[in-house]
Amino acid sequence: MTTTLAIANQKGGVAKTTTVASLGAALAELGHSVLLVDLDPQACLTFSLGIDPEDLELSVHHVLTKGLDPTEVLIETDDGVDLVPATIELARAEAELLTRTGREHVLRSMIEALEEAEVDYDWILLDCPPSLGVLTVAALTAADGVLVPLQCETLSHRGVGQLLDTVHDVRRFTNRGLEVWGVLPTLYDGRTNHARTVLETISETYDLEVVEPPIPKTIKFAEAPAAGRSILATSRSSKGAQAYREVAGNLVARSQRPKVKKGKR
Repeated sequence: MTTTLAIANQKGGVAKTTTVASLGAALAELGHSVLLVDLDPQACLTFSLGIDPEDLELSVHHVLTKGLDPTEVLIETDDGVDLVPATIELARAEAELLTRTGREHVLRSMIEALEEAEVDYDWILLDCPPSLGVLTVAALTAADGVLVPLQCETLSHRGVGQLLDTVHDVRRFTNRGLEVWGVLPTLYDGRTNHARTVLETISETYDLEVVEPPIPKTIKFAEAPAAGRSILATSRSSKGAQAYREVAGNLVARSQRPKVKKGKR
């Protein structure tokens, strides 16, 4: 069974892309087959995995808006994961999809096309853009769960309520089984009481599970994309790499839980 997880937060700068790349590599280390999907027009995930978006003729844009077979754009990366890459063309996708019937289902259709082609993955991680637009809604519609990376600072959690409202709407209209897997604390400075206080506030305010361990703030994360690899390859024994390995293990355990049946509202 494939587990599809959307990594979403409409606030930028919360280590969303770093989380997708690092979790993908960590899951691959555990022996899982992994597909990463770059849904951000800035194509940071694509670049951070050693692929120059400007060199690409085909990308996720053509799959979502032109109906291209997704197997045509799959790229194998050095981190042991496959990638559906993005380019700046994806910026046009929001406008192109807005007028389309069933636009919320374009990513689900892409995943179904991969299954029909017998291209199977244990995990599909969706790197959502920093917005709550069409692409994020499509990712939530296609996903089994959503993980929210959150920088442990006061202003960072102001948009969480909006994201949860969007999740609620998606549950009502396009994906009844969507579950919020929790908040992943990122850029965490364990030396400050402030970071821990923010985390406790989030947990209490929104009744969300906190995925452990927190991802520490370290310069090693900034160095990894320049090498075109994840931190698990560029700094294998660092605290950041080890934290993502533990989170990956916890997510695997989470994926094996029985699904919670939601009562009718």
